[in-house]
Amino acid sequence: MGNEQLRTRVEQLGCASLVDAMGRIYHHRAHLYPLTSPDPSRMLFGPVVTIAFIPYRDDLPDGQLGLAALFYRAIQGAPPGAVLVLSAGGYPDASHGGGTKLSRLHDHGLAGVLTDGRLRDFAELASYDFATWCGGEATHWGGDTVMPFAANVTVEVGGVCVTPGDYAYADRSGGVIIPAASVHRVVDEAERIERDDTRFREQIRTEDPTAVRDGTAARTEP
Repeated sequence: MGNEQLRTRVEQLGCASLVDAMGRIYHHRAHLYPLTSPDPSRMLFGPVVTIAFIPYRDDLPDGQLGLAALFYRAIQGAPPGAVLVLSAGGYPDASHGGGTKLSRLHDHGLAGVLTDGRLRDFAELASYDFATWCGGEATHWGGDTVMPFAANVTVEVGGVCVTPGDYAYADRSGGVIIPAASVHRVVDEAERIERDDTRFREQIRTEDPTAVRDGTAARTEP
């Protein structure tokens, strides 16, 4: 199943169902608390490429590469609809990019950007085709605080370990990081959870309040 078919299925699911499905399969933390978006109506989903940010230093040669070089390293060989994940580098309140530099996502067909750091130029970001989810909007340039340092390495975002190739999901209710090897299994389980929830809601509508109150009703809730 291709990413477009997978995305079509995921569009019918809620973030909570995906988080619950991850919790049934894995024990590690995978959920992200709600982030901010210039267009909260846009859901974000796709395979991950990463750029790691670190605190700014003058004397690190690799720190002079800049976001552009690391962006092209990150997307080399990436499938269409990739999600660029930026780590905060210890400074989530600093700007990690803006509308001009991140226009590359629009030009190269990425699904969006996800970071727990801040981004600038929300109005411009909202005009692009990709989805943006971040820690909030910034106005001050962040290059004197953090710098992009490495592409396609394991990073931490919102207390969650993210590796290149994982699948990232985000909407207005939160986010979740899904291992690539299990993404179909997780989506299958999330669909099962939503079917069960539909069935339980119907049972709740027809339940006998007296029997439930007195403890004589059969327990059918999850």
